[in-house]
Amino acid sequence: MDLGVEKLKGIGPKTAEILKKYGIRTVRDFFYNLPRDYENYEKPVSIAEIKPGKIVIRGKIDSLSTRRAKRRNLLITEGVIRDKTGAIKVVWFNQSYRLRQFEPEKEYFFTGNFEFKNGRYSLISPSAILASDVDPISGISPIYVAHGKLKSSDFKRLINNSRAKFAEIPDLLPMVRPGTRKDALFFAHFPNTLKTAEKAREYLAYEELFELILAAKLNRQENNKLKATKIPFDVKKIKNFVASLPFKLTNAQRLASWEIFQDMQKETPMNRLLQGDVGSGKTMVAAMAAYEAILAGAQVAFLAPTAILANQHYENLRELFEPFKITVALLTGATKDKKSLKTNIKNGKINLVVGTHALLTDDTEFLGLDLVIIDEQHRFGVEQRQKLMLKSPADLAPHLLAMTATPIPRSLQLTLFGDLDVSILNELPQGRQSIQTTILKETETKEKLYPKIQEILSRLPDTKKHGKNARGQQIYWICKAIEDSEISEATSVKTRTRKLREIFPKCRVEFLHGKMKPTEKDAIMEQFADGKIDILVSTTVVEVGVDVPNATLIVIENAESYGLAQLHQLRGRVGRGASPAFCYFVTSGELTPSRRLRELEKSTDGFYLAEVDLKLRGPGEIYGSLQHGALDLRIASLSDTKLIHKAQIDVMKFLQDPKNMLKYSELMQGITKYQQITTLN
Repeated sequence: MDLGVEKLKGIGPKTAEILKKYGIRTVRDFFYNLPRDYENYEKPVSIAEIKPGKIVIRGKIDSLSTRRAKRRNLLITEGVIRDKTGAIKVVWFNQSYRLRQFEPEKEYFFTGNFEFKNGRYSLISPSAILASDVDPISGISPIYVAHGKLKSSDFKRLINNSRAKFAEIPDLLPMVRPGTRKDALFFAHFPNTLKTAEKAREYLAYEELFELILAAKLNRQENNKLKATKIPFDVKKIKNFVASLPFKLTNAQRLASWEIFQDMQKETPMNRLLQGDVGSGKTMVAAMAAYEAILAGAQVAFLAPTAILANQHYENLRELFEPFKITVALLTGATKDKKSLKTNIKNGKINLVVGTHALLTDDTEFLGLDLVIIDEQHRFGVEQRQKLMLKSPADLAPHLLAMTATPIPRSLQLTLFGDLDVSILNELPQGRQSIQTTILKETETKEKLYPKIQEILSRLPDTKKHGKNARGQQIYWICKAIEDSEISEATSVKTRTRKLREIFPKCRVEFLHGKMKPTEKDAIMEQFADGKIDILVSTTVVEVGVDVPNATLIVIENAESYGLAQLHQLRGRVGRGASPAFCYFVTSGELTPSRRLRELEKSTDGFYLAEVDLKLRGPGEIYGSLQHGALDLRIASLSDTKLIHKAQIDVMKFLQDPKNMLKYSELMQGITKYQQITTLN
């Protein structure tokens, strides 16, 4: 399984190079490159019987031609598909190779959406496969993700060349589940029924979860072997600090702080994830942890994903700690006189350093770094986090407090995350505004949304920050695309900006998107935070960003195309001040609002919504959202809590016998990447 992929029949040097670019380097990688889906061609519908929606038809194709769209740089390939009962139009976008794909006298299966577009019904961008290439008995054909020049049909050919090799695949796991790995992999690629494919993938999903959970358990064991500086709990000074705050802590904040204080008193490093909904007060809990560490003579590093967010944390923490004679510094790429600042950090003259990736450079050294706080830690890669952790004194590991505004569903905490120390902030501080959420059809915006925008823009800010020149509260407007596209009907950031300037000519409207330079993005966000922009039109780049208390309304276009968790995060951009806040989900077309939109309309509880999200999602990405680009679950679904629970029980049995670590060598090699992903410390 560890041999290079070029050892397989039909894979020469050129093909091997293409595969390696996409992470398929070994025989194991090749066999685990499973179909993304299966098409069932057993019962195609005749053209005379088709209805709008996803269809499978069998027929011949002719009258193929390609033309360039007048308005945009887009190639449109059109043709006619015929069977014995009739004919329909077919359209592909930017797929000119379709002209060379088909032979007029041969039959193909076509799978795609039959829909009304540009004044007529057409089959839009269907997949196509030779009817003779489909198993005549099962009628099932696997569909693979294309990689570079290698199309799905190429993968089918290559995997078929290696058909005999499946018999040589050894088992990976202890015999805790019925079946074998070789059978599971074979039937995942060559199913005789959809049920067979489902059973094969379930076996492989269990295998994947077993590896992931085992990695997390082993990390826990490794973390318990590390040593850290014990930070004593100074009850009196902490009480005085809390009493000095201009607001009352929530019970959830008190409990989370207590859990952190208990962890830091131990000689093993704290490895805690602080999760709380948007606006639940995570930064204040982190500040209390920092204060406790600094009282004991420790240095603290506070890592933030963007310069503007780091600057906001710096200003808030500097003001908070000023009465206590604690020195707080800011280190970003834009910091002037870095050399002098880094000298003071190295000499221990700086108690708390707030910064971005600039904290990770080799010449940023600490005298006694005993606590690391990472905000929105999923924005940082494993190596970046570890680089900061290694800046602690020799032979000691710093305590780690990672924060995330992405709530983990409770059911997953009890299974997959059972061994991770988690603190939960499930209360909002006093004064935090609820957000009134409304779903609107695109056709209703002029009548119901524009008057609300006018009202918001005429309201005075809820703070005195903007002085006499204040012109009202502010608005976020979220768009799906940066540029207009013939393929998508979504209004782009640039087009929406132009339209809003026409509708509200007295307003200051600017745009923001991910392809802008970091300095440009920061400049726009600073202007918005300072009240110099009335409406900020943006892509989801503002999902995690600076607090703007004066922003009280957010509009999200094409809301049906976003995930539930992302919509909740975007909605959290408003409601951060003392004024009422509003969110509008604008849907395109005449479709009935989805369940996730209806759930968001009725609830702003991130933990409840996380549970709903888990039930609604397909393949699991929740863990991945916590670990930067990290967890590529190829098969398993994190919504399958029964399978997760079974794997967890079996992992505990496996760990009871230390000999298993040697007996199952391939398993132990394979979990290395999962150990990197599941570790925080």
